[in-house]
Formats: sequence, structure tokens, C-alpha cells
Amino acid sequence: MEEGTSKSPSHCADTGTDAGAGPDYDISQWDVREGCEVRQILDRVADKWSLLAIAHLERRTLRFSELRRLIEGISQRMLTVTLRQLERDGLVRRTVYPVVPPRVEYELTELGATLHTTIRSLVDWTESHQQEIAQARSDYDARQSQEASAS
Repeated sequence: MEEGTSKSPSHCADTGTDAGAGPDYDISQWDVREGCEVRQILDRVADKWSLLAIAHLERRTLRFSELRRLIEGISQRMLTVTLRQLERDGLVRRTVYPVVPPRVEYELTELGATLHTTIRSLVDWTESHQQEIAQARSDYDARQSQEASAS
């Protein structure tokens, strides 16, 4: 089992995930509240390989080899680990067919499909603001260069 993961899920009374979370919303509670797995779950689903796997499984069932071809730069081992973690979390369903050679397919569960909607919103936001981010990066790099020259 991955370091820092527990065998059974625990419940956090209030993580402030309600829309319009009010003044009681304290993000620091994600890290310090004993037994709360919010940060662990966020680390898992926000991982770049998990995001890409979920995105590719949005509307179709794929075999392992197809996913590996679609996710540029992922190793066989990393894809295996990622899919196992997503399956453990109930986001991906793995189906093994008793044929030779064995055929294994992956698809999003209903829970995984709800996460895809959130990922799509994040991608949409990123696409809408990529020019602003590029400008901010350029401005930052210019300031850093000026500060380095002045030193």
C-alpha cells in the first residue's frame, strides 16, 4: 500500500466543499484533521497521469495498450500504478476477459464520470486564461532577470 494511505476510508465532518462555503471554511483542516483523507484523494485525482487517464476514458472503454499509446510519456509501470489507484478509489472499472492472450479493458465508473466533469471545467478555465498566464510568466521571468542582473 502507498505510504500515507489507510485501508479504510474515513469521513471528514466538514471540509467546506459546499458551494459558497462561508467563513467556517478552513483549507488548513485538510492537512491536520486526523483521519481526513481529502488531501490524499486530491493528490490522487489531481496527479497528471490520473487526469490524463480519466480524460481518455471519458466516453469509451480502452485497453491498457491503447491508454499507453494515448498518454504520451507514461511508462508501463506508471500506467499500471495509476490505473490500480483509480480502480481502488472507485473511479475506474477494470474488466478482464478470459481469452488468450488476456484482454483487459478500463472504463470510468459513474463516480469517475462525475470527476471528469470537474476536470473538464479546470481544462476549460486553463484554456480561457492561458494567454494571461503566459503574460504573467513572461513578466515574472523579466523581473527575475532584472533582479539577477542588479545583484
